[in-house]
Amino acid sequence: MTALVTGIAGFIGSAVARSLIEDGVNVVGVDNLSTALASNVPDGACFIKGDVQDGDLIDKLSEYKFDTIYHIAGQSSGEISFLEPVYDLQTNCQSTLMLLDMAKRTGCRNFVYASTMSVYGNPVNGDLPVAENHRLQPLSFYAVGKIASESYLEIYSRQYGLSCVALRLFNVYGPGQNMSNLKQGMVSIYLAQALDSRRIVVKGSKSRFRDQVFIDDVVTAFVAARKNIRPGFAIFNIATGVKTAVSDVIDLLREFMPDIQSVDYVEGTPGDQYGIFGDWGAALSGIGWRPATDFRCGLWKMIEWARQARSH
Repeated sequence: MTALVTGIAGFIGSAVARSLIEDGVNVVGVDNLSTALASNVPDGACFIKGDVQDGDLIDKLSEYKFDTIYHIAGQSSGEISFLEPVYDLQTNCQSTLMLLDMAKRTGCRNFVYASTMSVYGNPVNGDLPVAENHRLQPLSFYAVGKIASESYLEIYSRQYGLSCVALRLFNVYGPGQNMSNLKQGMVSIYLAQALDSRRIVVKGSKSRFRDQVFIDDVVTAFVAARKNIRPGFAIFNIATGVKTAVSDVIDLLREFMPDIQSVDYVEGTPGDQYGIFGDWGAALSGIGWRPATDFRCGLWKMIEWARQARSH
């Protein structure tokens, strides 16, 4: 079996590719290296540098016979989507459409897409944990592009017989995350600041909350989505169902890292969700997936990894 993994040099893409290679899958990976390093590409993968929304790259990929496309690449910050809305559209939406069209033309039947919790906006407390049938109310251009991409998946599935799965990822964290990108990843931003300066700057209220999902559990979800893929189109939350406030993250960081000197709270960023956590019941029944790592354990593993990475 041969699989395409876009964003293979990134946090999630490299971890998914590594798991596939360990399972004996031939992996072709694409990344433009804008926010990632070529050194992250797992050994054994065939790596192609480029933008997925580039027509010449699509032509090159069309020469392969893929069983599955794992589309994980894309601009992943709501904040940056306001600063560079056209780039956000190209990397998140145009790339999806071009890959789906390539799949149709080349006979690739399976498509697994990295979507996001951002499509839900700010559900009211009575709707939490949020389920996949919740009304979509995007607060950023990033979320708009993800909703459009999901719609393309649904139409390609209905019109052309592709089996498509969209995984709505909640806040993914863990070893391997890009610690230099201070515009994406709540846990990684705070941890990077704590390690670099022992001072944390929080954009927004400490009462905001998220659903923190460990990277190993996310990888398991991508693998399970392909192994249990069915004809048609499906959406699954990849979440823990646990409400973790910003203050909870900060308190746990201070417990594990008592040398943190200060935490300052400043104005939030445009389009930032106030609070959300997800219902993962559909993923359990649909692809047999469940979260396995609690936040305390996952954060400690991430801190140990980050300290070791900084020491080299």
